[in-house]
Amino acid sequence: MIAHLRGKLREKQPNLVTVDVAGVGYAVIIPVSTYAQLNSTGTDISLEIHTHVREDALVLFGFISKREKGVFEKLITVGGIGPRLAITILSGLPADELVSAIRTGDVSRLTCVPGVGKKTGERIVLELREKLDVFETESSDAEQSSGAGEGTVEQEVISALLNLGCSRDAARSAVSKARREGCEGTFESLFRRALELIS
Repeated sequence: MIAHLRGKLREKQPNLVTVDVAGVGYAVIIPVSTYAQLNSTGTDISLEIHTHVREDALVLFGFISKREKGVFEKLITVGGIGPRLAITILSGLPADELVSAIRTGDVSRLTCVPGVGKKTGERIVLELREKLDVFETESSDAEQSSGAGEGTVEQEVISALLNLGCSRDAARSAVSKARREGCEGTFESLFRRALELIS
């Protein structure tokens, strides 16, 4: 089982990176929160890995911190939540906000994430509320500057929203509105505001 990868960031997209480790390229699915903290391609990268084994595939899910990985692994223990939806949830809510929403029973906050309905949100709270104490006092153990990715910030945000299941028109409209509101130029701040507008 692969638990950690360290190498060169060869390619990156809002939901997927390729990590070159000694000449072998590993495709790793990531949440938007991890993407926002990546530097530019060609730089060193270190990711915590969850290896998901299916009958027909071995899929790697990567996270910038152990905290983020830990929250992901708690999410996939909830009935009806697979790795893809868990990644979507972590893309819609940073780990700290997600833990807080679960601990306080804020189902409405959870249902702001595409793909999470009221019943799913309630199930997450019910099954995880008492299991997140380990994350209560931890701070994120990795903070990196987000690098300038390929293309414009707006294009990257639109791509990330499409990966969450939003329509292209809705994504473009939300990004444009967020910009008009004076939203900061960073990827993460623009993404979060655009997602709020769509929700």
